[in-house]
Amino acid sequence: MGKTIIAVGSTRKPKLNAVSEALETFASTLDPGTQFEVVGLEVESGVGHTPATCGELMRGARQRAEALVEHARKKGAEWKYFVGLEGGLDVLEENGSRRVFLESWAYVSDGRRGHFGRSGGVEIPETLAHEVLERGVELSVAIDKFAGEAGIRDAQGAWGVLSGNLITRQEAFRVAVIAAFAPFYNEKMYRVVRAAN
Repeated sequence: MGKTIIAVGSTRKPKLNAVSEALETFASTLDPGTQFEVVGLEVESGVGHTPATCGELMRGARQRAEALVEHARKKGAEWKYFVGLEGGLDVLEENGSRRVFLESWAYVSDGRRGHFGRSGGVEIPETLAHEVLERGVELSVAIDKFAGEAGIRDAQGAWGVLSGNLITRQEAFRVAVIAAFAPFYNEKMYRVVRAAN
């Protein structure tokens, strides 16, 4: 049985667990008969502490994955896939009002090509949005204060607080990872689509 190592651009438990849980759903399709190992390495996203646009979230996820690719090349690490995860906000205008959504993004690369995936979004209260967007408070700090708890980022995350723990931070990243890996584990469908264009 072969072994495939998947590198994640973080050492935070919810992110690593999200990748491990996502793998359970598609590992047998991605690489049948292979044992997977998830390793975490803290890398910079190159974006602000709380990204506030969809583009910034995507850039942060991609840059984390690309930092892992570079690290593997320099160190000779035999990692097959590189996963960058980024959480933050997306601000939209709707009927003249601001709507702010918490989103979780993933970017997965095999070192040659890469693909994005994201979770859904949960709307955040305006008071929380104001703390982060106007006052510049990091979301992890603002959500602790908002909920009257400590260490939420490494537990259920803002996702858990806002959804009453029906969707946790880990679950949101799990969905994003499954979506980002789709062109790898369902490659046949993506080849057909490309050929049709």
